[in-house]
Amino acid sequence: MMALIQNPAWVLIVAGLVLPFIPTRLRGIVMLGAPVLAAAWLLQFDVPTVVTASVFGFELVPMRLDGLSWVFALIFLLASFLAGLYQLQVDSRMEPPASLVYAGAAVAAALAGDLLTLVVYWELTALSSVLIILANGPGTFAVARRYLVVQVISGLLLMTGAIAHFRATGSLAFDHLGLEAAGGWLIFVGFGIKAAFPFLHNWLQDAYPAASPSGTVVLSAFTTKLAIYALARGYAGTEILIPIGALMTAFPIFYAVIENDLRRVLAYSLNNQLGFMVVGIGIGTELALNGTAAHAFTHILYKALLFMSMGAVLLRAGTIKGSELGGLYKSMPWTAAFCIVGAASISAFPLFSGFVSKSLILSSTAYQGAWFVWLVLVFASAGVFHHSGIKIPYFAFFAHDSGIRCKEAPWNMLIAMGITAALCIGIGVFPGLLYSLLPYPVDYQPYTGAHVLTQMQLLLFSALAFTVLMRTGIYPPELRSVNLDFDWLYRRPIPALAMRAHRLLARLRATGGEWMDWSLHHLGSGRVLAGLARTRPIGSMGFWAAAALAALLGFGLL
Repeated sequence: MMALIQNPAWVLIVAGLVLPFIPTRLRGIVMLGAPVLAAAWLLQFDVPTVVTASVFGFELVPMRLDGLSWVFALIFLLASFLAGLYQLQVDSRMEPPASLVYAGAAVAAALAGDLLTLVVYWELTALSSVLIILANGPGTFAVARRYLVVQVISGLLLMTGAIAHFRATGSLAFDHLGLEAAGGWLIFVGFGIKAAFPFLHNWLQDAYPAASPSGTVVLSAFTTKLAIYALARGYAGTEILIPIGALMTAFPIFYAVIENDLRRVLAYSLNNQLGFMVVGIGIGTELALNGTAAHAFTHILYKALLFMSMGAVLLRAGTIKGSELGGLYKSMPWTAAFCIVGAASISAFPLFSGFVSKSLILSSTAYQGAWFVWLVLVFASAGVFHHSGIKIPYFAFFAHDSGIRCKEAPWNMLIAMGITAALCIGIGVFPGLLYSLLPYPVDYQPYTGAHVLTQMQLLLFSALAFTVLMRTGIYPPELRSVNLDFDWLYRRPIPALAMRAHRLLARLRATGGEWMDWSLHHLGSGRVLAGLARTRPIGSMGFWAAAALAALLGFGLL
């Protein structure tokens, strides 16, 4: 039992469980103290450290601290602290406790050394994060239900794949898994759902903007980056990830450009940035994996900063629609400045954090000779500058004057944004600080003449294109609208087809029910009952039970 609770993540989980029972005046101390204490505990361990335990005959590794898990656990704890600071003014008994449990589950999952432990914390992230969405009021129930179904399906695929992997290999170790067997494929899809692979991504744009201003900040930090870690651990060098990641970087750009809800714009750009990390995992070299870990680290920070700034706008202005905002720099100058820092970071401007992390992935792609993928990533870099680097700050704080006059963001939000902005700039100016945390030795210099000149040319031409499009009226205006994405298929046509099939079966049952009953009774019941009575291994029954539950949840989503 002691081995199971040595994980520093339990500080966050326990703090989240007891937070609702703590007096209001002391909650802030717990919210900020828990991630600090967990980080101090984490720093006491050497790298590498492996903690093992024997549970019901299974050899588990509840904690494995190595170069890869270390950097993800550290950024998760830092994100938990910054989110807690941003949440201090939140008057909710659900959101802050759920946020601590959510962060703790993500840290524990990143430190898990076996698939069974991973499954437990993987599902805990799903259950705790759905509470964050629900905390924003009863209007989020439908979104939260869809989100939970998708996340549970991801967990069921992981559990089913783990069972299949154990049956095939006799091992539950969470190391490189590959796609050579069915278990590896099931786990791969389970990870892909949380990583928001193409056609599996709509839960992200659906759920994140539905949370409260602070809840969205929390959600942006953990689930998808935990999936990136899991892919890097289990599927590094899996080549199919390269085209998947390239597609992820490209397609969200078009949706983000026409989206009016600025938090949904950031959700699409989150999908775009995940694509860079997936490409790095697919390449699988030490430089590429360093780039993936570095970009996950910086992305959590600058994406949190952008969501923080938009959350402050939503809190004070009461809207986050680009068509209804503008001129807020007069009322919220500090928030506007911090937003610009986040925009420069996600756009990979030199001297900002995104530049020193994205360069690693771009360089590793070029070194492998994957020039078409490199061109896609360059196009995606220009695109993200359009929709996050320019569109977000421009339409929120500048553009036309909406006439909205409001207070600046609360003090705790400003401090959280200020610390995050300082980290974005500090990492960009001193990249060695970040590189020293990465899982492999780094022999790389981002600030070469070629890198800086190429990136500045890309950014300047992208800014010129945005200016020309705006001046000529070609750029899509910010309008009240509903954008159709891939989820339209499983919300409209597929349910309609399912209902037609159900009615057809009901009609067939009504006309031929007696014949079907006679056939089943005389021809099939003996074989069916004999099959059900047969003794089967626990692993096999668990596999099919999980598969059946996943299918049931899928039909429920429809």
